[in-house]
Amino acid sequence: MYTTNASRGLPRHRSRHLTERYTRWAMRGVIAVLVIALLWLVLAFHLNGQWMFALLFLVLGGSLGVVFTKRTLMSHRYIFPAVAGLGVFVIFPLIYTFGISFSNYSSTNLLSEERVRGQLMSQTYQAEGNAFDLALYPEGDLVRLYLESPQGQRFVSSPLNFANQENRQIGVQAADAPPAQEALGMRAIIQARDALQGLRLVTPDGSELRMAGLRQFAPMVNRYEAREDGALYDRRDERLLTPDPSIGFFVADDGEQITPGWPVNVGLANYTQIFTDPDIRGPFMQIFVWTFVFAALTVVFTLAVGFVLASLLQWDQLKGKAIYRTLLILPYAVPAFISILIFKGMFNQHFGEVNMILDTLFGVRPEWFTDPWMARSMLLIVNTWLGYPYMLLLCMGLIQAIPQDLYEASAVDGGGPLTNLFKITLPLIIKPLTPLLIAAFAFNFNNFVLIALLTGGSPDILGASTPAGTTDLLVSYTYRIAFQDAGQNFGLAAAIATLIFLLVAGMSLLNLRLSKVKV
Repeated sequence: MYTTNASRGLPRHRSRHLTERYTRWAMRGVIAVLVIALLWLVLAFHLNGQWMFALLFLVLGGSLGVVFTKRTLMSHRYIFPAVAGLGVFVIFPLIYTFGISFSNYSSTNLLSEERVRGQLMSQTYQAEGNAFDLALYPEGDLVRLYLESPQGQRFVSSPLNFANQENRQIGVQAADAPPAQEALGMRAIIQARDALQGLRLVTPDGSELRMAGLRQFAPMVNRYEAREDGALYDRRDERLLTPDPSIGFFVADDGEQITPGWPVNVGLANYTQIFTDPDIRGPFMQIFVWTFVFAALTVVFTLAVGFVLASLLQWDQLKGKAIYRTLLILPYAVPAFISILIFKGMFNQHFGEVNMILDTLFGVRPEWFTDPWMARSMLLIVNTWLGYPYMLLLCMGLIQAIPQDLYEASAVDGGGPLTNLFKITLPLIIKPLTPLLIAAFAFNFNNFVLIALLTGGSPDILGASTPAGTTDLLVSYTYRIAFQDAGQNFGLAAAIATLIFLLVAGMSLLNLRLSKVKV
């Protein structure tokens, strides 16, 4: 005899079966909606010429459909969101950056060849002929255009509705005099500028007039004429532009490269430029060495300060340890960008508290932001302050884990504080600290926030062809090449970013090896 469901009068196992069935169909519906949305993104990116993003979402949608529809892959459904996020936000950016490093992608080579061609074909110039002064005359809710040249030619349009801002061709007729109404002022012309720029005025003799200035229309013709072989003929300068797929530019007869261009594959040119171009190699190597020195010294200084403070906090005769421990860890609780901006004000060369104290005590006012060595010293001081609480916490935990019996045995043998330090404490904490020190080194190797907020990379390295400063790290140097350089050389920045990734990946592998983690 079955136990029935009171609300539906169905057997309990049948009710459970229906619930599971509805749940499965609901899940399938959600997956179908997600797959359709991803396929729509694939189509949208493909139509916009972004084939890499289209391929990304195609793979994502396909894998989503396979994992959530096959019963044999049921165990993979729980980890799929994490793997998908890793692919979208980590693996794909790495692959995309690596691909850009083999191109000349920059602010001058940004568009596709088709868009470059279309942009050039849309350019116009004022042909030889009279320019006509423009005046607008109201006629009810509409407006008439009145054109008059210095030679006395006059044309007037039919009443127009300027709410329509689409490109349109309008015929104008010869006129003996301007309309009787009072002309509208400059403000009305400025408000109707977008609509006026979309007008093509055709005179009775077939000439086409376009807006050539805020108050003028003139005969305007397309500057470039397309040829069957893909070249463009420049009507204004009477020269032929030929597309060069090796550099991504249209090149004129005289060798001039016409901007904008389009991205093309340049092979290893960006990587070789880093090491062969003297204007880039010198600053790059200087920044490369400083990055390693900065990261290493930061780890040494923060470890030294953190270890000394941790050792003092373990002193049995010290009273109020909890208060000291809280105060010493406070810098770790304050957001880094706030601390950095406070230090930036304190180190101000003219009004900062640091220079005021040094001037009062020793009569010196260091140039923290203009002298390269002082700027680097300031970075190390600030970063030591920001990083020592982390080392303090690590050392406190490791020191507390050391058995007290070892220190008691050392005391029986006549060992003092230095003996305990070098024979017991350091040997027992250095091994578990090593992976964490490598992780700290890797973090400071890419410490972009500190450089960006405190010095901005300044003072600059003289003679560098790219934005480079004596306090730049490789990561901030890459950022400045990509986003602060006049040329915005994304290809070169991507090549440097790839080298940074390889270095950090190597340190991560070393960290895993030292942690005895199998990879």
